[in-house]
Amino acid sequence: MTVRGQEDHVDHVVAQWHGQRPELDVASMEIFGRLARLAKHCEKARAEALSPFGFKEGEFDVLATLRRAGKPYELSPTQLYRSLMITSGAITNRLMRLEQAGFVERVPNPQDGRGLAVRLTKAGLELIDRAVDVHVDTQNLLLGGLDGDARTTLAALLKRALLALPGEALPPDGED
Repeated sequence: MTVRGQEDHVDHVVAQWHGQRPELDVASMEIFGRLARLAKHCEKARAEALSPFGFKEGEFDVLATLRRAGKPYELSPTQLYRSLMITSGAITNRLMRLEQAGFVERVPNPQDGRGLAVRLTKAGLELIDRAVDVHVDTQNLLLGGLDGDARTTLAALLKRALLALPGEALPPDGED
């Protein structure tokens, strides 16, 4: 399918498959091919936009997760790695780098007196607020070809696809 008479790389791939294997239903390739290509564009744009902030792999995500947790901008390491869907080892490395840079600090965990929580420092809060502004602007530029209604429809369709996969639906409030 073309948009305004234009074809993209995925149209070309699908046409080749239709020519070689006309019995094969390759409609899913139109979706997954475009998702993969969009993901590459998004990753590149994100990396370029955030490079002035000096983030290493995953550090933006840790700071953003703490920031969106709200005041006092702190979570346990377990809450962080579950939210980010990474291993405890990966979160430990990220936290060490961020702590050395002065963007997070470990503080007594108010929910568990035996453990520590991770909290944004003032410098970390200022950095992530600036970086999130750039990040959101970059995402909006990447979606520049879609009007508000199209963005709403796309978001709803993607949510529907994700919720059909195991582990994507959040448990009801109060459950974990």
